[in-house]
This record gives sequence, structure tokens and C-alpha cells, in this order.
Amino acid sequence: MARVKKGRPVSGWLVVDKPAGVTSTAVVNKVKWALSAQKAGHAGTLDPAATGVLAVALGEATKTVPYITDALKCYRFVVTFGAATTTDDAEGAVVETSALRPTDEEIAAALPAFRGDILQVPPQFSAVKVEGERAYDLAREGVEMDLVARPLWVERLKVLARHDADHVELEMVCGKGGYVRSIARDLGRALGCLGHVQWLRREWSGPFQAKDGLSMEEIERMAKTDELDSHVRPLELGLADLPQVPATPEGAVRLKNGNPGMVISSTAQYGDEAWASYQGKPVAVGIYKAGELHPSRVFNLN
Repeated sequence: MARVKKGRPVSGWLVVDKPAGVTSTAVVNKVKWALSAQKAGHAGTLDPAATGVLAVALGEATKTVPYITDALKCYRFVVTFGAATTTDDAEGAVVETSALRPTDEEIAAALPAFRGDILQVPPQFSAVKVEGERAYDLAREGVEMDLVARPLWVERLKVLARHDADHVELEMVCGKGGYVRSIARDLGRALGCLGHVQWLRREWSGPFQAKDGLSMEEIERMAKTDELDSHVRPLELGLADLPQVPATPEGAVRLKNGNPGMVISSTAQYGDEAWASYQGKPVAVGIYKAGELHPSRVFNLN
């Protein structure tokens, strides 16, 4: 006998402006409860101390999470000079200090090394797995790890303001897997003065922007109402970076059953990943080949 799923089959995205002091998982759980949704997940963790956009995927939209995770993201943050911490942010204990402070010119000269294709070592307190365990769990036990450097694309890194000798506000646009705390740590080291993140805000992630997000208080107030339902955005927003290919009626039926189906290509080229629609609704994601989409994910929308 099939297990009955609890909740409503809500599919789409709810954009949240996450406050400081709350985990990303707690935000997802609150959204899931408020919408009585069967399934929910997020597209990219924010540290508890960080604020900003957290896109919560609901129902079938969870199948599009990888495309948002891979999309560019914009962060605004302040680096505090003169101290290194255990967590590379203001939450951690200070482990080393320096009386040196960089000039504006020295900061400007150091930033180009952090743009483009770079290698970045994750913070000790991070979700990276080390022999099957999370790095932050090992770090809490006092274990020091030699974490492997990972590639990161940094499209933009610029100074927004120099508030005083101890602080600089920066903006970074980067790809998947970027740690702002690592940028602050490594910039401080490069300048010879040490550094850590004072505060951090994610301004946008792919098509989702913090300024359009709901606060936790608004979600609480609108919970279990049609008003909150009206804020759920279409599933296909998670596919904004892929070309859309309309399916023929016969093709839509085949795609819904997990088989290659005929589509009408507009911009997709042979071998491109694309998403098929029928009568305006997403049907599947897959590889476009000679007039057909070969599905890798199929959407089961009512």
C-alpha cells in the first residue's frame, strides 16, 4: 500500500529574506509549515549569521535546485582587518591579531588576485565533507584539517566603501561553491594584516533577489492563507538559464512518461540542456537532439 504524503502538492518558489541568527534549514521548515507543503528545500545554504536571499523550492521545483545552485550569486560583506578567527567570521574566537592596516591603494592592488578562476580553501567551519564527516563537526571537536582547495569563478569583486582603517565593505559576484569567509581570510593574509567577515548579505542568487523576499514575520503572519500562496513563484524560474523548447502534444505525452519527445526548438542547439513546456507548463528537463528532448527530469504538475 502506497504511503500517503502529508501536506499539499505545492510546487514553485518562495523567496525569503533570511534574517541573522536563523539557519537555512529552519527557514525551509518554517516555509514548509506555513504553506502546508509536501516537500521543500533551499538553493544554497547561508550561514546562520548571514542575511539575504534564500530561495525555497517547493514540490516539483526541488528538481530545479541544481540550476540555481550553479547560477551566479551576489554578496555584500564587510571585512574586519587585524584579527583572524576560528570561523573566519565574527562568530568565532580570535586566534591571531595584527596591528597592521592596509591603505585603500593596497586593497585595490590585492583584489585582482581574487577575480576570475581562482582556487579557494573552504573554512574549517564549513559543510565540506572530510572522510564522510562534515568539517564543522570535526572543527567543533578541535580537529585541524588540511582542506583541499577548490576552484571558484569570481566574476566581480570590488570595494563599495572604506568605513575606517579597520573595515572595508566589498561586493562579490561568484559561481557555485564560493565562501565569502575564505575571501576575507585570504585577503587579510595577502595584505599582511589578517581579516575576517564582520557581516554578510546575499543580495541575489540567479533570478531571485533579497529585496523581493518575504521576512520571517511576514511568513508567520500569512501562514496557511491564500495570501501566502499568492507569493509562490513559478517553478520555471529555476530554469531561467536554460533554453525553452515547446513540446508537441504527442511529445508532451512521451516526455511525461520519461521517453524522448518531439519539441519545437527556438534557440536550443544539438546537445544543449533545455526544458520542454506544453501549454505554458514545464514538462521536463533534458538534452535536445535533432527535434527531440531526451529527458533527465520529468515534472509531475497537476
